[in-house]
Amino acid sequence: MIKSRFPLFIFGALLLSLGSSSCVSSKKYNEAQDVIRNLRNTQRELREDLDAANNRIQLMEDANLAALEELEDKDAELKAQYGALEDQEEKLKFLQELIDKQRAQTEALRSKMAKALGGFSNDELSVFTKNGKVYVSLSERLLFASGSAAVNKDGKEALEKLANAIAEQPDIHLNIEGHTDTVPIRIRYEDNWALSVARSTAIVRLLTNDYGIDPIRVTASGRSQYEPIADNSSEEGRAKNRRTEIILAPKLDQLMEILEYDAP
Repeated sequence: MIKSRFPLFIFGALLLSLGSSSCVSSKKYNEAQDVIRNLRNTQRELREDLDAANNRIQLMEDANLAALEELEDKDAELKAQYGALEDQEEKLKFLQELIDKQRAQTEALRSKMAKALGGFSNDELSVFTKNGKVYVSLSERLLFASGSAAVNKDGKEALEKLANAIAEQPDIHLNIEGHTDTVPIRIRYEDNWALSVARSTAIVRLLTNDYGIDPIRVTASGRSQYEPIADNSSEEGRAKNRRTEIILAPKLDQLMEILEYDAP
């Protein structure tokens, strides 16, 4: 009986042992499954973080690329502007050289005319520059009798000297302007307009017919009483206003071409 009970005891112990082993394995298995799930969740979260980081990096790279392209465009624009500025500076430099040359030529012409007409007094004529032109202002008493448009002897002498001084300068244009005072004209001419024009055309005829100035270089005009240089309320002022101005204007073709080229 003892022998028969022993195997049963052993068998029960074995069963008990197997049952206990099965419980331990199941617990470890479940724990392992939890670890695996946690690891998978962590892996998923890490992958999501990595994807988000990659997206941010891509956005940053796109932004950097856009900024680089914008910088390249700005750089190209600045280079173009710099090139245009250099061209403009060269043009301005050339224009300034032309202006300086024109100023020097005008001053040389003024000096030449002053020398040629140096035999006359200051109250008979004056030579000066204004607005880039040379003005030869001749008084009425040097050129005409009161109310007359016939050039007298002294006036013809002055005009001949002026014509000789510019004979070799075909690029000089002459504008002859007649001026009067405000006292109305009553004899021979309709008004001061007519007198101022008659005096300027009389001078033009002498310059072209007698002294060889090409008519294409000359313009006659009358300003009447409307461009005074002195107060017409005094005799002295009226005498200054009764004058004829010969305006000598050098050609500005090259300068005008530049200005017209730059005009919008």
